[in-house]
Amino acid sequence: MIGGSRRLAGGWIGEMKVAIFGLGYVGAVSGACLAELGHEVVGVDVSGAKVDLINRGEAPIVEEMIAELTAQAVQLGKFRAITDAAAAVHASEISLVSVGTPTAPDGTPDLSYVDHVVAEIGAALKGRREPHIVVIRSTVPPGATEKRFAPVLEQAAGEKLGQRIHLAFNPEFLREGRSVRDFHQPPFTIIGAMSDAGFEGVKRLYDGVESETIRTDPATAESIKLLSNAWHGLKVAFANEAARILKTAGVDARKALEIFAKDTVLNISPAYLRPGFAFGGSCLPKDLRAMISIADKGQASAPIMKAAIASNEAHLDAALAAVRACGRRPVVLFGLAFKPGTDDLRESPYVALAERLIGKGYALQIVDPYVDASRLMGKNKEFIEREIPHFVELMARDAEDAVDAAEIIVYGHATGVDKGAIIERGIGKVLIDLSGDKELELCGADYRGVGW
Repeated sequence: MIGGSRRLAGGWIGEMKVAIFGLGYVGAVSGACLAELGHEVVGVDVSGAKVDLINRGEAPIVEEMIAELTAQAVQLGKFRAITDAAAAVHASEISLVSVGTPTAPDGTPDLSYVDHVVAEIGAALKGRREPHIVVIRSTVPPGATEKRFAPVLEQAAGEKLGQRIHLAFNPEFLREGRSVRDFHQPPFTIIGAMSDAGFEGVKRLYDGVESETIRTDPATAESIKLLSNAWHGLKVAFANEAARILKTAGVDARKALEIFAKDTVLNISPAYLRPGFAFGGSCLPKDLRAMISIADKGQASAPIMKAAIASNEAHLDAALAAVRACGRRPVVLFGLAFKPGTDDLRESPYVALAERLIGKGYALQIVDPYVDASRLMGKNKEFIEREIPHFVELMARDAEDAVDAAEIIVYGHATGVDKGAIIERGIGKVLIDLSGDKELELCGADYRGVGW
């Protein structure tokens, strides 16, 4: 029974009056599911056909469970549809914008439909006294809610946001074919709110949905939706590309990837999904090149594998550009080995950065107490002598002296003691962080992240 487990003696848990603009896939599913939670929902669409379908208790889309939910919601008087935007706003306390953002010819999303609806909502709110929350659910680029839709809403309503009218971005993660299940069991509920009241109102909307609620700024919330879909697309493409490559080697990728996915420590996990510096070492570059060579030998296309190498090189270029933007001033680089706590220099991105800085004429000192020239052996020694023949002369013995002598600090990794020297003595100097260490942001230096 719709909402049966959620009804209390005093009414519905978190009951709200909700307007949903756009009765396409997201709007239709959200409307029926919010009604199931106990909210009173009015849907708005320019299509009279969609409005008539819902008012007859019929879903405008084909989706598992949605027909039953829509019929029950309409029968109980919890879900109806109209074409009058102003009437919907006047009958609600929160408006959800779920209209389309189709791709423009240049590849950017067309936000004109969102602009139009936000302006309609603002105009309907003008001169009224009741508080109202406007929630963007359409997929939009980062920054659109605050920089584009907020001014449209303020101008149309004739007042500033944050007092009576509140604005937030709340992405949806509904997969076609199982969207009702996804609504009730989302990976998380993300609310990019511009005010406390806006956050609390959107949070209340999901009373009864069991998931972690995360408050963040609108731009970050907007980016999560795009990141998620880009990542899903990348996973599909990676699996298919791996299959093409492995087939040429006589391997069934279905078996290989089934086993591959059982590693939830590294392969299917948050591991490596943290912005930092370029990858390196004796494994990742070598094995990527091995996969590319198998593809080339078998005449299988491998654009993702090749692009990973190119993207890694682009990140190295970004770090060099960040240093060059500060002018040719003395530099100290913290970290030379490809990861902290080791002396492995093979294909270290820090070695590559040091080499480029030297090539550009920078006065460079390097701090890495784990790298001892007298103990380097074999391939490790051959690599550094080939890449930076005179690297011994660049190694600083004392981190404090190195920081004092430098005007630009490039931070890759360091011991706790050496990091302390940066925090204590780096005040006023340019600090370029390659690792994303938030502690360094507060040390009083001119902090600059390579990708943030």
